[in-house]
Amino acid sequence: MPSRLDVIPAPPDRPVSPRPDRRSVLRSAGGGALALVALGAATACADKTPPAPDVLVTQEVSARTDAVWAKAAIAAAPEHTAALNTVAAQRTEHAAALRTEIDRATGVYGDGTKPRSATPPVAEPVAPTPPPDLAAIRTRLTESQHSAADLATTLSGYRAGLLGSISACCATHAGVVLA
Repeated sequence: MPSRLDVIPAPPDRPVSPRPDRRSVLRSAGGGALALVALGAATACADKTPPAPDVLVTQEVSARTDAVWAKAAIAAAPEHTAALNTVAAQRTEHAAALRTEIDRATGVYGDGTKPRSATPPVAEPVAPTPPPDLAAIRTRLTESQHSAADLATTLSGYRAGLLGSISACCATHAGVVLA
């Protein structure tokens, strides 16, 4: 026996549209979410502006240069070898601490890789020829002291403390260790 709905035809101006089932609704919602994720990824990758170099790079370059100069000055002032070796070792430690902070600020992805950065590794400076004398080393260290102190006043937290410590150490090297 046919049901009553089978016997009554649909009016010609109103097509019969079935109600969407649960699967169709979920498929549409999933597709929309996937489209939003793809759009977000595309806009994130579209930003081609490279990040600015880290402000600590100049301090790292200065520390590495001071260390190389102190090592080179041993040839000009062998009687100050111990003091110059101390200056070179501590300025190398300063450069390493600054690079560690630069790398920390850049961050690391979950897979262990680092993001693209505008702060490349610093090249090793070349020793000056002829070797600098103690006065030139003191001048460099005084300039490094002032530069670190000036930058420290513009920063806060750990970075300001690191630069303040480096500034104090450079002042001690110039005024006490090499005096």
